Amino acid sequence: MLRKLVLALVGLYFMGAVAYAADSIQIKGSDTMVNLGQAWAEEFSKKNPDANVAITGGGSGTGIAALIGGTADIAECSRTMKDKEISKAKENGITPNEIKVALDGLAVVVHPDNPVSKLTMEQLADIFIGKITNWKELGGKNLPILILSREVNSGTHVYFKEHVLRRGNEKWPEEFSPMALLMPSSQAIADEVAQNPNAIGYYGMGYISASQKAVSVAKDKNSPYVEPTIENVKNGSYPISRPLLMYTKGNPEGKIKAFIDFVLSGEGQEIVKKVDFVPIK
Repeated sequence: MLRKLVLALVGLYFMGAVAYAADSIQIKGSDTMVNLGQAWAEEFSKKNPDANVAITGGGSGTGIAALIGGTADIAECSRTMKDKEISKAKENGITPNEIKVALDGLAVVVHPDNPVSKLTMEQLADIFIGKITNWKELGGKNLPILILSREVNSGTHVYFKEHVLRRGNEKWPEEFSPMALLMPSSQAIADEVAQNPNAIGYYGMGYISASQKAVSVAKDKNSPYVEPTIENVKNGSYPISRPLLMYTKGNPEGKIKAFIDFVLSGEGQEIVKKVDFVPIK
């Protein structure tokens, strides 16, 4: 009798664990989107106390791998999925569903004491591939340039390489300088720029603070220099902007659909503005 009672209690325990898991939402991916995802999760959980929403970063590639591997319900991404990732997902019986949830401008930042305050896309490319190596070449001080980049698994890294270094041409061979320091997060870049007068880096503009100076960027030397602001990303005048995405396994259902619906709602898009990204609505 005792044995039956123990087995029954164990069964109830595992049923409870399954029910708890069914109510949890695992979201992994873009470091750019971590703070935004946490803000959404916090408000969503207030309205749905039984829903446990866990947000972790690691980069867009990490989130996509987790979605494909079954350890994430939603992948937050600052880039689109690659063909090989989509193929791998389909091999695992997953049809990725892409949802645009916000817009972002990538800010290029330097130390506040750096006199350089505006750069063209060509100058940015020359800096990050290592062609320009001293700030005096750009009208700044006689100091070596320290290049900071996100690591290769980051969607921000991929986007910057494709749209700044290669300027949208996939066939161009440009790569980041081998002297670039690959940083584990956008916050790590922000912290290093804040204390290093030689440094230049980039991150989602939601990370901009008074501890770094965001430079204005021009498409070319004949175009106006544009600041990374919400309005300039929205009107398309800022040259380095992109969509922020979520991927689900097919069309979302249940708690996952409820969370996505909240993200796309008026309240969810208002949160986008509060954390300095650009709402899609």
